[in-house]
Amino acid sequence: MEERKSISINVLLIFNQKIMYKPIIYRLAGDFDIVFNVLEAKILPKQEGRIILELQGKEENLQRCIEYLKNEQVQVEILADKMHRDDSRCIHCGACTAVCRTDALSINRATMEVIFIPEKCVACGLCIMACPMKAMSGIAIDKDIDNETIAQ
Repeated sequence: MEERKSISINVLLIFNQKIMYKPIIYRLAGDFDIVFNVLEAKILPKQEGRIILELQGKEENLQRCIEYLKNEQVQVEILADKMHRDDSRCIHCGACTAVCRTDALSINRATMEVIFIPEKCVACGLCIMACPMKAMSGIAIDKDIDNETIAQ
């Protein structure tokens, strides 16, 4: 029997005011065999809670875990598709790598090219502000940062 490979995804979880203090995340490890790493968390009292988690486990367990979160009325956003790089604009200067805290952007020392791994991205938006060529775009999860805001 073939053993399924473990994968990793970064997700933004938004807990509305009604469920913000409900113990939901603790079940991920025990009930779904998911390893989670809290990358960032913010609680806005009487508004909402936002947590960025790296989730790691078998694909079917991750799918079940995400369904559970949605059934608990947690808004779930996969972060890999939030940021994009326009390869035609990127000059591989590396400015974005200096601000990327998750190593989604790094320099390949052999080729001196900037590598972008969307699966590691947490959509913080810092690369948008750092890129002099405006090669990075997308919607940052915690700020109203986008290319139009930077251009002003």
